[in-house]
Order: sequence, then C-alpha cells, then structure tokens
Amino acid sequence: MSETFFKGNMNKILLVLIFSSIIHFASANELSNYSGPGDNKDGYNSKNYETNSLSLSDRKGKSADLIKFVTLKQLGLPELVIPENNPISRKKIELGKKLFFDRRLSLNNTMSCAMCHVPEQGFTSNEIRTAVGIEGRSNLRNTPTLLNVAYNKFLFHDAREYSLENQVWQPILAHSEMAMPSFGFTLKKLELISGYKKLFEEAFPGEGMNMITFGKAIASYERSLVSANSPFDRWYFGGDETAVSNSVKEGFKIFVGKGNCASCHSIDKSHALFFDNKLHNTGVGYAESMGMLNSKKTLVQLAPGEYVEVDNKIIQSVNQQKRKNDLGLYSITENPSHRWLFRTPSLRNISLTAPYMHNGIFGNLDEVIDFYDQGGFDNELLSPLIKKLNLSKIEKVNLKMFLESLVGENIDILIADALATPVGDLTKNDPNWANKKDMGYNE
Repeated sequence: MSETFFKGNMNKILLVLIFSSIIHFASANELSNYSGPGDNKDGYNSKNYETNSLSLSDRKGKSADLIKFVTLKQLGLPELVIPENNPISRKKIELGKKLFFDRRLSLNNTMSCAMCHVPEQGFTSNEIRTAVGIEGRSNLRNTPTLLNVAYNKFLFHDAREYSLENQVWQPILAHSEMAMPSFGFTLKKLELISGYKKLFEEAFPGEGMNMITFGKAIASYERSLVSANSPFDRWYFGGDETAVSNSVKEGFKIFVGKGNCASCHSIDKSHALFFDNKLHNTGVGYAESMGMLNSKKTLVQLAPGEYVEVDNKIIQSVNQQKRKNDLGLYSITENPSHRWLFRTPSLRNISLTAPYMHNGIFGNLDEVIDFYDQGGFDNELLSPLIKKLNLSKIEKVNLKMFLESLVGENIDILIADALATPVGDLTKNDPNWANKKDMGYNE
C-alpha cells in the first residue's frame, strides 16, 4: 500500500486499533471476575475480616463454543486424540454439560458433578481437603481437577479407570458420592425427566439414551475442558521473552535441574503435559497409613479470627468414612509393590487447584515445595526420584512463580461457560416420592 494511503487513513486506522483494544480489554475484564471462589476467604483468619463475596447476579456467565478447545491445538499441548467410538460434537458437549450440572443425577436430588468439580475453583474444590457426597458422606480423597483430563492415560488417584466414558459412572453410583442405586435406575429417572430423551436422540442419532451414550455425553464435556497457552507456554514454546518474568525463568531452571521436578512432571520439545502418566510413592500415603499425619486435636475455625481445638475422636465419631488406610494402586492390583502408589497429577493450572496430594494434605504451593525439598516421607517403597533438594528461599520463591505461570489463557472462558449453564434442580414434574410422577413403583 502507498504512503499516501496510510497518511490519508491514519486517523481511521488508529480509531480501529483503539476500539479493538477497548473491546479486548472489556472482554478480559468481564471474564476476570469468574476465576476463584465466589466467596473469597482471603484474610478470614483475622477478626478484622470483611466479606468480599461476589454478587450471584453478576456471575451469570457467558456461553462459549467449547468444541474449538478440542479441535484446535493450543500452544503447549499435544494434539488431542479423540476416541474413534465417540467423535466429538457440539450436541454431545452440550448434553454432557447439562448432565454435569444436574443434581437430579444423585439419589436425593441434591448433588451434581459440579458440586465437587467446582468450575471457579479449578474444577476441583479449594475449600475442603477431601470430597463430600450426598448427606455429607465423607470420601478418602481430594477431588482431582478436570482441566486437561482428556490427556490422562489413567483416571482417579489410584488409576483404576482408563477412559472418561467409563469413569463417569463410578461417582454416580458410589455410595459416598451421588449414590444412585443402579445403571437402570439412573437411566429410567432421566427418561422420566422432560427433555432428556430428545436431547439424547439428537446427540446420538439411532442410539438414544443408554449406559454407553450417557458416559459418552459427560465424557465429551469433560474432554472439552482443555486449557493451555499459558504465560509459560508463550515464553518457552512461543519464544515470547516478555511473557514471563526473570523469576519464572529462574524457577523453570530449578524445575528441570536442581529440583528434578520434570522427572515426573514431564516436558517434551514441542509440548508439556507436566505429568508422566505414571504412579509414584512420594511417602504421603505411607505417612498417613502409619499415623504419622495424625494429631490429637484439630483447630476448627468458627468465625473470622475465632478458633477452637476439637478432639479428633469427636470428629471421627461423625465421620461416615471409617476407612483410614489408603494404599493407592495396591487397592486395585493387590500387588505389594504397589502400596502407596498414586497417579502423577498435571501441574497445568496448579495454582487454581488447591489443596494438593491425593488426600488434600497440603493447602498451598509453599507447603508442597517444602515437602519435596525435605525429600518426602521415607519408606521402603519410596520413589528413588524423591530426594532432599536443599533449596534456598529465593529458589523456592522462583519455583512457585514458575508454577503460577502455568494458568491457561482460556480458563475464565471455561468458567464463564460453566456459570452460564442452568443447574438441574428437582421440579414438581420430575420423578420423586413426593410428586405425582414416581419411578413406577406405585402404578
């Protein structure tokens, strides 16, 4: 184009650039409110705490076309492999998302998948160490994040499942989670809820609603929760030296060098999953089994700055989860060498997914870094990769800053989309003992 063209149109070009910047900023600012708990508890340990809860009316969310996160490769991640028997589609994703947020998929119509995998809390639960199901039923393990779960070879902390399609049914039927009594009962209930039969027929033409398509639908939504193109990715894989600070770069040197973190949280030349699809014994499971993590009393917070010590015997007396010894992979294989082996989690979006480890024992990244710096908990089956690191204070700070640089660019889009999804609550037209329509037992 000629110099005359640019001179004659310079004002128009500047206006377009400014307008585009305003639109981009407005969109980013609009979504920035979605990440993190709606009820912010920062400073809650102080008597001077003032509530900073976000308005529910301002958190209506915004729907997104999630299929693009499955079909378009994101910087930092490998191409996503879609199962041949469950090709991705928008209708499957939307149906799966509707099911994911439907409380009627629990026995007493109170619990949905999203109540453990809370979108604004990194699709996990930041506020409790281990998951809680219907009627307050306790679970042994921390809720794992669903972000980038599509890349996992193994599912659950103990690696007992191999596909998202099959994994879906376990929390639905687990007594301590959603507690549905059977496959058939679940499907019959869905058939009697208005709209679901039609949605299944549209998403799975000629198949309709059954055990297999139910799993495929929810798996399709979970598979769309892909998040990369983080500041780290833009620097390391994209070559943008301004994407991260020097502290992040120094922290990465610790990560791949002195810290030896990359031996489990692996990085390849063109992408980084930040996990190795293997299981390791870090000593946490061993220490818990041996009672090394036990204390006689627990500090319980009643209000801002107000605490009481409660005898753990009292707490255990109301705990429905009586099993205390979590042996990890051994519980699946009964191979003695598999005791206390747990699946390596991804570090992507790690700053959003506290608490950490399979039992949620560490509440923040500082505690995790200190744990590995000390060499874990020694035991006869401890992974040989776990050793004392002797990190300095500045090395720990830099390592943490590196971990915080792994938040994906689209995380607020995923959260906003989730917040825009209606919650499936019991209505007077749904099958229930208190309604005219039941499950057929009174006919």
